[in-house]
Amino acid sequence: MSRRDAIDAALAHFDDPEGFFEDLKARVAVKTESQNPDRLPDCYEYLEEHMRPALEGMGYDCRIYDNPHDGGGPVLLAHRHEGDDLPTLLGYGHGDTVLGQEGQWKDNLDPWRLTRMGDKVFGRGTADNKAQHSTHLAALRAVLDTRGVLGFNHKFIIETGEENGSKGLKDLVAAHRDDFLADCYFASDGPRFNQMLPNLTLGNRGVFNFDLVLELRDGGHHSGNWGGLLANPGIVLMHALNTIVDANGRILVDALLPPPIDDAVQRLLADVERKSPPGGPEIDPDWGEPGLTAAEQVYAWNSFEVLAYRTGNPDNPVNAVPPRAMANCQLRFVVGTDWQNIIPNLQKHLDENGFGMIRVQPAPEENATTFAAARTHPDHPWAQWMRGAVQRTTGQPCRMVPNSGGSICNDVFQDVLGIPFVWMPLSYTGCSQHAPNEHILWSLTRQGMELVTGVYWDMGDPETAYRTKESAA
Repeated sequence: MSRRDAIDAALAHFDDPEGFFEDLKARVAVKTESQNPDRLPDCYEYLEEHMRPALEGMGYDCRIYDNPHDGGGPVLLAHRHEGDDLPTLLGYGHGDTVLGQEGQWKDNLDPWRLTRMGDKVFGRGTADNKAQHSTHLAALRAVLDTRGVLGFNHKFIIETGEENGSKGLKDLVAAHRDDFLADCYFASDGPRFNQMLPNLTLGNRGVFNFDLVLELRDGGHHSGNWGGLLANPGIVLMHALNTIVDANGRILVDALLPPPIDDAVQRLLADVERKSPPGGPEIDPDWGEPGLTAAEQVYAWNSFEVLAYRTGNPDNPVNAVPPRAMANCQLRFVVGTDWQNIIPNLQKHLDENGFGMIRVQPAPEENATTFAAARTHPDHPWAQWMRGAVQRTTGQPCRMVPNSGGSICNDVFQDVLGIPFVWMPLSYTGCSQHAPNEHILWSLTRQGMELVTGVYWDMGDPETAYRTKESAA
């Protein structure tokens, strides 16, 4: 039996009308909205009734951990041990989704019902992340059915709180470190930068949400009697923001900037062209840090965003000078940014620029998103091995990006487990992730099935296997 046999078996399952589509349909139907506390039982259902049977059916031992964070989603760890002298690979997926946003989908599609229209397959959680980890499960099954063994030890995490900031995951893994420990990491999440070409991603940008709050007085006052006499908080806050980021999106506060771009990162991005997919928004060429390419802006630099701005009553404006204003802000940041001191550093900046009346404070828990940035070095042996495995399937050079533009829980694997990680995104930037009409491209997912199966086959093939110093001894 050969590598090609395993890939063909995986594709046969994908193409079978009763195969991959039906598996994914059943998983999408579980309403695992982690941002809705009423859906916590559904998160347990997803692990107990869908993930556990699938993994135990492949010879994995499974344990479901309650989340140490109050209200946080449970975490499943599956483990298949084949030999003390073999390396251990860690995988990951998240079974939770953002809110379904029922009634907002085109043609009144039901977000919890898998629907295919041409090459697009719609459903909440398809791209993020149920189709992606379902691809891994199907690929593992194909390798086992073909070879009889994986040829390596494997652990697989399914968490159900990623869309709620993975609260509690880091503490849980730290408390049970030996359970989760592995030699290297391979998983799929996020989009390719070019939907036509596979790429590997070596980490993620971090994210930190915070609020700028200005409260000048207790209530509003008639704009005719008091206009010109009372400071307008909306205007004051607007000018404060102008000292943080300019009209073209360039960050003006040194404390919010990353270090200079590493030479290895620049080399990786030299031939990466970030384009908008069909139907996607047009890229604004003059936005962001001057002198950087579009790829460098997203994969090697920080971005400051104003997510929402409120003063007065936007839904029902009245003729009064409002008493307060608030901007909900976010910094997406790369490795090396002093993100843990964003609040004191930004407060110091405002104080020094005459805006000390504005408070910088963390976003409230229901709106808070915090992930640290993390990255595997491009020259690490695991990154290079993964690149070779993809190239053995495609016969073409495989591009790598230093990190995704988005954010995920890589800091758990970097800071707690201390292992190298590589991601293979199986979605694309036009997938409407986190929005109505979320979907996958069926053709891209099929190609992903080939690629993932090839990686797992090579990991267990003595001719191509990745070996740590310990397993090679």
